[in-house]
Amino acid sequence: MNELEAKIKIDNLTQLLNEHNYKYYVLSQPTLKDSEFDLLLKELEKLETEFPQFANTESPTQKVGGAITKQFQTVKHKYPMLSLGNTYSEDELREFDNRIRKSIGDNFDYVCELKFDGLAIGLTYQKGKLVRAVTRGNGVEGDDVTNNVKTIKSIPHQLKPGNYPDEFEIRGEVFMHKKTFEKLNDKLKNELEQKGFDEDEIREKLYKNPRNFASGTLKMMDSREVAKRPLDCFLYFIYCDIPVADNHFDSLKKAESWGFQISDHYKKCKTLEDVFSFITNYDSEREKLSYEIDGVVIKVNDYHQQQELGFTAKNPRWAISYKFKSQSASTLLEKVTFQVGRTGAITPVANLTPVQLAGTTVKRASLYNADEIERLDLHELDEVFVEKGGEIIPKITGVDISKRKPHAHQIRYATHCPECATELIRKEGEVVHYCPNEDGCPTQLKGKIEHFIGRKAMNIDSLGAETINGLFDKGVIKNYADLYTLKYEDLIGLEFTVGDEEENKKRSLQKKSVENILQGIEDSKQIPFERVLFALGIRMIGETVAQKLVQHFHTIEKLENATMEDLLTVHEIGEKIAEQLLKFFSDIKNKHLIEKLKNAGLQFEIVHDESIKRSNKLEGKSFLVSGVFTISRDELKKTIQLNGGRNVSSISKSLDYLIAGDKMGPEKLKKATDLTIKIISEEEFMKMID
Repeated sequence: MNELEAKIKIDNLTQLLNEHNYKYYVLSQPTLKDSEFDLLLKELEKLETEFPQFANTESPTQKVGGAITKQFQTVKHKYPMLSLGNTYSEDELREFDNRIRKSIGDNFDYVCELKFDGLAIGLTYQKGKLVRAVTRGNGVEGDDVTNNVKTIKSIPHQLKPGNYPDEFEIRGEVFMHKKTFEKLNDKLKNELEQKGFDEDEIREKLYKNPRNFASGTLKMMDSREVAKRPLDCFLYFIYCDIPVADNHFDSLKKAESWGFQISDHYKKCKTLEDVFSFITNYDSEREKLSYEIDGVVIKVNDYHQQQELGFTAKNPRWAISYKFKSQSASTLLEKVTFQVGRTGAITPVANLTPVQLAGTTVKRASLYNADEIERLDLHELDEVFVEKGGEIIPKITGVDISKRKPHAHQIRYATHCPECATELIRKEGEVVHYCPNEDGCPTQLKGKIEHFIGRKAMNIDSLGAETINGLFDKGVIKNYADLYTLKYEDLIGLEFTVGDEEENKKRSLQKKSVENILQGIEDSKQIPFERVLFALGIRMIGETVAQKLVQHFHTIEKLENATMEDLLTVHEIGEKIAEQLLKFFSDIKNKHLIEKLKNAGLQFEIVHDESIKRSNKLEGKSFLVSGVFTISRDELKKTIQLNGGRNVSSISKSLDYLIAGDKMGPEKLKKATDLTIKIISEEEFMKMID
């Protein structure tokens, strides 16, 4: 490589790696695997060694990697927060060990600790009180996130009396437990479903892994929101002007006695073979932990020996990080199938020869869309690599080309719906293909009926997906309106197949089941209008949107006849939602369905309760309800809605009224006062609608 080529390569790698550093540390949205980043970084280090005249002062080899966000106060670290050198191989770890032994001899210990997959944090204590929490940032200075860190229950605000220094810093890793992450993702999924997002949109918006979620949470501006997303923290290193012990192992024991949460999983190791044993154990056992780890940190134990070994520009010479390889498995791609959602969205799925991965048996992996299939260049019966690595759904990361069968055909994306053979469409600007045959595609029709009977819709729990499939396949029902014409004789003894292809069991409806089904259908006629509207399955009309529309229009007739302008006057209803409503109500088939449901006795208007006031007196006004009242807060909020007002969940400049009850928090009162928001009592509110 000549000098010109080297300069171009160094400049390109510097720019590329700095971009990925920004995405990882600041945006918490990494797009490159750690192992890929480290390989590129090593390539850059090698080039800078060979051509030092072209090394850039902004090179990622000269700095830790993070950056400062503009949202928080910037604080300079008293002790630079360096990153660790990484290795992925035993040979490189042996080289590290040899360098240590050449410098300080053979009389030393290592301490092995888990490498938590989270966000580095530095906590400063003065006289036992937490005074500051700062992120890594660029290693020299970081973001002050003290208020957010104080929401983490495992971090003490005040230490019990003890023999700790007047001032010291303890460093650790903020993370999120896997179960917590899953619960929050389930909650987000439910919220998105209520707002009317389809399956593909939900998949795109779900949180990707606990590390990114924890990092993004800690950098939120509102500590109250941080508190809603439970974080945890392990501490692992004390910095102090006068060391609290002679070695790292003993300092961890002291920190634990002061009340800090120290991981149980660390060990003093005399030999490198002991280190390898520790690594091997946790590489195989990590799935049993409640949190994510991505490797093991190895440190020279003695502090005097650490000082003797010293530092490079960005790494301590006395410590190194051994990174586990992403949990991956190789298996056969048996075939690619295409699934149809109730909205017509097509999802390609890789069907695999079952393989064990991250503690589970993986049979399928999502391929997302046509672009992903093209990127992977998949061929029939390819040997593929599957990874889980913190992600929710297993994914194919690559293909073993060396094992590709001769004359194997490339996988082509479906051109027609696998259920109804209708030609697929792909709208401009979208990555997903759709089956446009809404009224004739069996899977879409079944999906709409299943949505209709769901718990959050008509709640006909005596029916299930298998029964719906059986009724549809036998021609007993063709749409959800047909449920209300079912009779006992239509159902009794009806036989259909249940289970997948492997089970393929027969089932027939007996007297008790038929009675329960008919009673469930009859009971659903009492379901209120907003849930009936949600049950219709109009695209983008989730639970929340359905409620807003019902409160505004009151009857299905007014909603059916609403113009684009009428719909846009409803708070939070935008053009896309309005377009979907207009499209649905302009279809004569949908009008007939609604007419059948009306005739069956379903609720298509708000049932008025004369005891509740209703008017448009609060039109255009927003309210926040806080405190204890003579009626429940839910009743108060409902009264606001029924009189044209809008409920909000937080105080901002746009808030019109704060309805203050007993025991209201002083912080809300102060914030409302500072923003000159009108504060009224329950009695004053009732006078507004009288």
